[in-house]
Amino acid sequence: MPAIVLLGAQWGDEGKGKVTDLLGERVDYVVRYSGGNNAGHTVITPDGQKYALHLMPSGALSPTAMIVIGNGVVVDPKVLLAEIDGLNERGVDTSRLRISGDAHLIMPHHRALDRVVERYLGSARIGTTGRGIGPAYGDKVARMGIRVQDLLDPGILRQKLELVLREKNQMLFKVYNRKALDVDAVVAEYLEYAERLRPYIAETRAMLWDALDRGETVLMEGAQATMLDMDHGTYPFVTSSNPTSGGACVGTGVPPTSITRVIGVSKAYTTRVGSGPFPTELFDDAGQHLRKIGGEYGVTTGRERRCGWFDAVVARYAARLNGITDLVVTKLDVLSGFEKVPICVAYEIDGRRVDDMPMSQTAFHHARPVYEELDGWWEDIGKVRSFEELPAAAQRYVERIEQLCGTRVSVIGVGPGREENVVRHDLLGG
Repeated sequence: MPAIVLLGAQWGDEGKGKVTDLLGERVDYVVRYSGGNNAGHTVITPDGQKYALHLMPSGALSPTAMIVIGNGVVVDPKVLLAEIDGLNERGVDTSRLRISGDAHLIMPHHRALDRVVERYLGSARIGTTGRGIGPAYGDKVARMGIRVQDLLDPGILRQKLELVLREKNQMLFKVYNRKALDVDAVVAEYLEYAERLRPYIAETRAMLWDALDRGETVLMEGAQATMLDMDHGTYPFVTSSNPTSGGACVGTGVPPTSITRVIGVSKAYTTRVGSGPFPTELFDDAGQHLRKIGGEYGVTTGRERRCGWFDAVVARYAARLNGITDLVVTKLDVLSGFEKVPICVAYEIDGRRVDDMPMSQTAFHHARPVYEELDGWWEDIGKVRSFEELPAAAQRYVERIEQLCGTRVSVIGVGPGREENVVRHDLLGG
């Protein structure tokens, strides 16, 4: 029975949390499969309460779904416990949380190295959040990582940490002139976390396999987005994991043959946070307007998001790469009030038109958008609930996105609230 992947089709911050929340009461499991607390999902409940989630899957606000942090996530236990406590204080039941024992831990040396290395890069910095995500994934690949299951064995935890800090302390002290970390202090800190996290730690792969065998619906939720994928994004200005649909299998243990639907989420325009190429970026009043009206500030960092017009080259690339079956276009309401609404339909690179994603980093840096201008609309669409009620120009805008991306637009966001959507096709069937 169905495993559904939900992912970002741009550079992140598209509104995946809202879509997960929209589906949360209709699925049995919500599983986070990549990233760490460098991600952020904002969810607004029907009574107007706002929740900013970072490590917890967005399904935490569902009253019934099991919520799972998969093996592909890197976990900062201090951050996770603070998030659990914050939700409990607001009356949210977190007892349904399960954490894969194979998920890797973010350790103090990861955070320390992330911050100092980024600072030393200067103008060449990547634009990381400084939360230790990259170094944690780096140690995972180098087979030096410490996993959630190691919290349950104090001897193994100390043994692994002593080995790792033998190298990391040399780097911190001798290369970056920073204070070395004390093994005893770190072990003591993480064993305290272990006692609180113990009830949540589980073999989540088998749990998900059994759920699928029972005919239950598993929603796999990615952090970040397609263009930040380590392999398929704008490398090196990417995250350190695979938020694309293939990463959902790696990060959960759910086999690809179980996936029946891939939902891509895209804003009606484009944003990104941090450094890296962004062909449609706006530096004028239009960009400032999108930022202000769209509230384009990072959930995790508070950083201003860079804003630009909708990039159909990126969206088409994401649709093909992920096998997107349904596109959710959020924040269409932000575009109300523009006389013309451009869509980037291709790039010009060194005087030549390019319709698909360029092969090289150099070419993408030099890409200039080729725009097609559509008529704008002035109406407030926040209360619209059917496609036919949208202004004719807004309908044409959505239909043009469908044509350019080669996939249907199933849901259109017309406001930040849970109910502020136009549903054209049911995301769980039909």
